[in-house]
Amino acid sequence: MQDTAIRYQGRFLRLIERDGWEYIERTNASAVAVVVAVTDDDHWILIEQHRPPLGQAVIEMPAGLVADIVGAEDEDAVEAARRELLEETGYAAAEISFLTAGPPSAGQSTEIVSLYLATGLRRVGEGGGDASEDIIVHRVPLDDADAWLADKAAEGCAIDPKNYAGLYFARRLRK
Repeated sequence: MQDTAIRYQGRFLRLIERDGWEYIERTNASAVAVVVAVTDDDHWILIEQHRPPLGQAVIEMPAGLVADIVGAEDEDAVEAARRELLEETGYAAAEISFLTAGPPSAGQSTEIVSLYLATGLRRVGEGGGDASEDIIVHRVPLDDADAWLADKAAEGCAIDPKNYAGLYFARRLRK
């Protein structure tokens, strides 16, 4: 028998304890969509933003919550990926396709992250995120991505490990 209790309820997260195991779950979204965005000339689109929990800038792929907008609780993950790509980077994608999904921190959260490949990119705006974000957009040649990530880490940026999964797919699916 499972003994489950909510230990804390915030605006966006709740802390649950089940049989002595503590973990978090989101209260305002159904999933996370992460975008592996690759241009027709083999550049990988990444973002850099300050993340308060870490107190430092993080290099990430464009990403966001699915169904986190009031009135759009039935949002499709592909549409969330498309929305976040445009909002954060200023790029629109002709095609977005599912790559893989899984838990980013299975011992801490119920969250499932899905990676989507975005191709046929065209720059239609500046990006930079919404009013709560201050995002820098990076356009990195796929062939130089490993060295570029190492340089950003040496500069003091945290590197999201999902980037390496994205890089694997970007290179594997290169035309």
